[in-house]
Amino acid sequence: MKVKNLKIDNFRNISNLYLEFDEEKNVICGENAQGKTNIIEALWLFSGAKSFRSTKDTSFIKFGEQNAKIKTEFEFLGVENSAEIIFGDNKTAFFNEKKLSNTSALAGQFNAVIFSPTDLNLVTDGPANRRRFLDTAIGQLYPNYIEILRSYTRAVMQRNKIIKDYRYDKTISVMLEVFEKEIVDMGNKIINYRKRYIDILNKFVKDIYFGISCQKEEIKVEYLSKTKEILTENDLIEARQIDMFTSTTSVGPHRDDIAFKINDISARDYGSQGQKRSVALSLKLAGAEVIKKLCGEYPICLLDDVMSELDEGRQNYILNHIKNWQSFITCCDTSNIKNLKEGKIITIKNGGVV
Repeated sequence: MKVKNLKIDNFRNISNLYLEFDEEKNVICGENAQGKTNIIEALWLFSGAKSFRSTKDTSFIKFGEQNAKIKTEFEFLGVENSAEIIFGDNKTAFFNEKKLSNTSALAGQFNAVIFSPTDLNLVTDGPANRRRFLDTAIGQLYPNYIEILRSYTRAVMQRNKIIKDYRYDKTISVMLEVFEKEIVDMGNKIINYRKRYIDILNKFVKDIYFGISCQKEEIKVEYLSKTKEILTENDLIEARQIDMFTSTTSVGPHRDDIAFKINDISARDYGSQGQKRSVALSLKLAGAEVIKKLCGEYPICLLDDVMSELDEGRQNYILNHIKNWQSFITCCDTSNIKNLKEGKIITIKNGGVV
């Protein structure tokens, strides 16, 4: 897919901005806090996913303003489309001028992968970030997965509220059974989606990591679950004794993790810093290949201030690997993209184009 343009009004520090893009490489330059990441964030939000900066919706609106708006025109599978998101008291999304039920309904209509500095810590961070990586990737491909995840999360929260009183009042077990059944139903769907996605991911990540490591190492991604093949209601019943003292649900996909093995050795436990970053890059690039396989076209690639975090070899691999698909790269120092031979350079200062 190709993004043609982006219009921004009162979004973060940007009052009014209209940008047209190159079909291949777009480099967004400028000093820190000038608005580069805000442009990347605006593009990412059209994917239907949450902001990669983990902020409240109200923070999108420029200080002193009542609302904010972002709008884009793009081409996907040869069809011209438009998408718009308005931030106010509520968040409203439109696709081809038609109002959607929520912004997550944009999932599958606009595809993107993103690299940010925090993504480079995907291997060393806690399991929650790895689960978020999986859920975001799957949600773009299968919008109904987002609703399954929401239903599951609500059921877990309800069980957590009830379980702490269970030791004093066993009669509430009937209420627990209702939410535990939903946790099992939704949880197994989540686990199946995640395992299927990892199976497809492994078909691409192996070759990509092999290339980044100069044909020296092989990688494998594994899904780690605390349950057996499937989650059962009995698993939750057995966990009640422990859970009632912590007011948490100790089993289920919200506790699962992903393992990365380099030559059959844990990357998290024994990998070097360079290997761990290579794993993170491989996962993101492989995710783009999965989207291409299942949707027919590459997503746009958003690289937010990661080039300076990588050595020259990994910089070159990214720049050379991203071919025939549109990319957006932010940087403070253009020397980090010195091997980029063509594309459009956009310089941002105080939320505007210089």
